[in-house]
Amino acid sequence: MNKTLFPDLIVNGETVPHADIAAETQNHTGPKGKPGIVWRKAAHALAVRALLLQEARRRGLKAACQELTPGRFETEEEALIRGLLEAEIDVATPSDDAVHDLWARDPDRFRAPPLWEVSHILVACDPRDETAREQARLRAENLAARATSGKEDFAALARDNSDCGSSANGGQLGQMTPGDAVPEFEAALRKMADREVSASPVLSRHGWHIIRLDAVAYGATLPYAAVKSQIAAAMEKTAWAQASRDFVGRLMAAAEITGLPERPE
Repeated sequence: MNKTLFPDLIVNGETVPHADIAAETQNHTGPKGKPGIVWRKAAHALAVRALLLQEARRRGLKAACQELTPGRFETEEEALIRGLLEAEIDVATPSDDAVHDLWARDPDRFRAPPLWEVSHILVACDPRDETAREQARLRAENLAARATSGKEDFAALARDNSDCGSSANGGQLGQMTPGDAVPEFEAALRKMADREVSASPVLSRHGWHIIRLDAVAYGATLPYAAVKSQIAAAMEKTAWAQASRDFVGRLMAAAEITGLPERPE
């Protein structure tokens, strides 16, 4: 992508280097063949970051870097932004009535985690290697067609073709609960019916999976008392996110920004 096609991003007189925007693009996605959308998303993210840092420094805030994980600390800029948001945003704890009302709208949303019994066939590849990924996809699609034809035994296909160690057991992975599998695999499981085989291969960082849901036990609806604190925390998080968006919106409305295209959806 030719970065000279994009004007300099200037936030209240502070120029955001093109190199910083280019580095930020790795944190954003966009339609294939339209890198300009990713660039614009990255530019917006860095414009917001610049505004927050400018406001934190205007208020004279000092960075107090916290430890995020053992041995890993916030950067000074991360600490300043966190400190600013903590100082600006004060979200009230939702009332018991509000929490109960949200639960009562659809109690069935609050269930114990499902339990899946799963088998799969893995066609391993490095998804970052486009050639290897496409070659593996063709092989996986062929195996998926065979697995869903009803003419071949899934366990035999797994034993003969899977690149996973579970092939020795006919592809059986055993029982799984949410969080046990990579996100793409779990997302596919949540859409599948009992004894269903995925018609299309599912791509993860390990390669392409042909998944069979051998059995599923859906979690029971949880009583209000068991989910009250979880609902309250989710409501508070949602309110905090909205308040932070409103705060950023006020900063942007008051700022002088050039070189920032209209934000893509």
